[in-house]
Amino acid sequence: MDRLPLGIFMICDQELPLRLATAQRLGITTAQILAPPETERTPRHIEELKSRFIQAGIQITVVFCGFPGESYADIPTVKTTVGLAPTKTRAERLTAAYKIADFARLVQVKAVGLHIGFIPEEQNDPDYRPLVEAVRSLCDHCAGHGQAVHLETGQETAHVLLRFLQDVDRQNLAVNFDPANMILYGAGEPIPALEMLAPYVRSVHLKDALWAAHPGQEWGVEVPLGSGDVNMEQFLQTLINNDYAAPLTIEREIVGEKQALDIEAGAALIRSLLNRLL
Repeated sequence: MDRLPLGIFMICDQELPLRLATAQRLGITTAQILAPPETERTPRHIEELKSRFIQAGIQITVVFCGFPGESYADIPTVKTTVGLAPTKTRAERLTAAYKIADFARLVQVKAVGLHIGFIPEEQNDPDYRPLVEAVRSLCDHCAGHGQAVHLETGQETAHVLLRFLQDVDRQNLAVNFDPANMILYGAGEPIPALEMLAPYVRSVHLKDALWAAHPGQEWGVEVPLGSGDVNMEQFLQTLINNDYAAPLTIEREIVGEKQALDIEAGAALIRSLLNRLL
């Protein structure tokens, strides 16, 4: 694998053939995927999925967890529904994450990713330590498969996430850094955040966004790569300066032909920037 191969984030639904065809056409060789529903993780489904990616010449690098009941309708809804943070669903979601890690092992993927949800900002918050213990449990389960756990940035500031990573204290815990999420959630400027978290960053999403009028209270706007506030050239330079050597996974949170066109333009932009920076 090249030092910085391009990738695409893919959902394994009815549009997977289009996404795989787009990746093949663009010479993209890696992908992160959202874990399919449990009903589609049977031995037959697993073999079919592996075969599709092998035939396309694409290596799956991270399998992401998604949980029933999650909603990204607005920031307050994210706080109560997303990830392992909500206490009412934590136990069942932790079990579901174990099963996704087991699925990832069967498709020979060495990393499991997820949005943990809103980490309490204070260590003395009564729910802080239980969340630390939940992530430790997931890390320990994954370690048995030789897997890492990648927490995706977004809902919390870099300071809060760094302290949380240190408190969990597991060698196989890492970060999937998404610069656009820092903007979308109003969690802080992405480049300084990347500098702070760089020792933990093992995967990234190349995604762009515009700041909201009231950051942290309302959503920013996701936009095609290069047309937002991330500063993609500086983001890539910061990765290179910190010896990042893993896939650059393009994510575009729309569907259909427009998604494919935006990914194509994004891939061209990233390649142009890398030719200048490397």
